[in-house]
Amino acid sequence: MYTLSEENYLKSIYRLSQQSNFKITPTAIAESLKNNPASVVDMIRKLTDKQLIEYDKKKGVKLTPVGLKDAVLIVRRHRLWEVFLLEKLGYHWDEIHDIAEELEHISDATLADRLDKFLGFPEYDPHGDPIPKANGKVPKPYSVTLADLKIGTNCRVAAVKDTSSSFLQYLQKLDIGIGTNIKLLEKITYDNSLVISINDKENTTVSQKFGENILVD
Repeated sequence: MYTLSEENYLKSIYRLSQQSNFKITPTAIAESLKNNPASVVDMIRKLTDKQLIEYDKKKGVKLTPVGLKDAVLIVRRHRLWEVFLLEKLGYHWDEIHDIAEELEHISDATLADRLDKFLGFPEYDPHGDPIPKANGKVPKPYSVTLADLKIGTNCRVAAVKDTSSSFLQYLQKLDIGIGTNIKLLEKITYDNSLVISINDKENTTVSQKFGENILVD
């Protein structure tokens, strides 16, 4: 059994490892969890003592096989709960993250598997993040952003990188969700903003930051 804080650290380190090939530093973990660097260093020491992570100043933080297994299970529970909250309880996609943050710490041995079966074995959560399977395998994550596309490309919104309430609410105002069709019409040289059409409707101009947080296929 781990503390809630320890589980949050394992999940954060796992997410950082999935986002890039760069080394995971204490600073990156602190920014991810909005914690101060001193407390991060202390937790790194505790997780190292429990053989859940390995830490080298040159190579950064890395999950051990045991730490990886536990981190994947926490992420699995979180993303399954998000599906449940949205599909079965009627929450909006900007409301589910914080609730799932609490529910993910319920560590009953069979709960995740029963929830997975009840939901029909979903592969992705409501934000488009892959849901790890019971055997630890993870469906392929989406990696191409709207900002990466060439002008004239049609695409479908597959996932969002930014799951903050403010961004998700902004997407709702634009009538954008998972599965929405978008066409990139223009890239404005001055500030790299993007002109797009949403479901073949009126053109809309969005920022480069917006484009970098929309994953497409």
